[in-house]
Amino acid sequence: MYQQMIFVNLATNDVAASRKFFTDLGYTINPQFSTDDCACVVISDTIIAMLLGKQRYADFTEKEIADSTKTSEVLICLSAESREKVDELVEKAVAAGGTATGEPQDHGHMYGRSFDDLDGHTWEVMWMDPAVVQG
Repeated sequence: MYQQMIFVNLATNDVAASRKFFTDLGYTINPQFSTDDCACVVISDTIIAMLLGKQRYADFTEKEIADSTKTSEVLICLSAESREKVDELVEKAVAAGGTATGEPQDHGHMYGRSFDDLDGHTWEVMWMDPAVVQG
């Protein structure tokens, strides 16, 4: 069966700093699709974050690039395999220079936290009890 992929393209002020931030979180960089003005972050087999310097990002849009430290242009939510993995990823993000945002959301069968990366893009990390998801 075909696995559809998602490529999340995000503008960044400093590609090298963003590359380090995401590798500090445990993700890898695909060098085949990375340059000085773009880092291809492999989050999973089907999720890729393309971190583009603002000049490179502007090649793909005629719209004004949002200042993600002041405006929310997207909320990116990643699943986690456990509550502990949610906390682990957010704590890694904070240690790498990101900012924990909001309060943890604990609904018993769902648990999530959020962080902003170096450019202010908000990443949510969510665990859901598989028994509840499967019904």
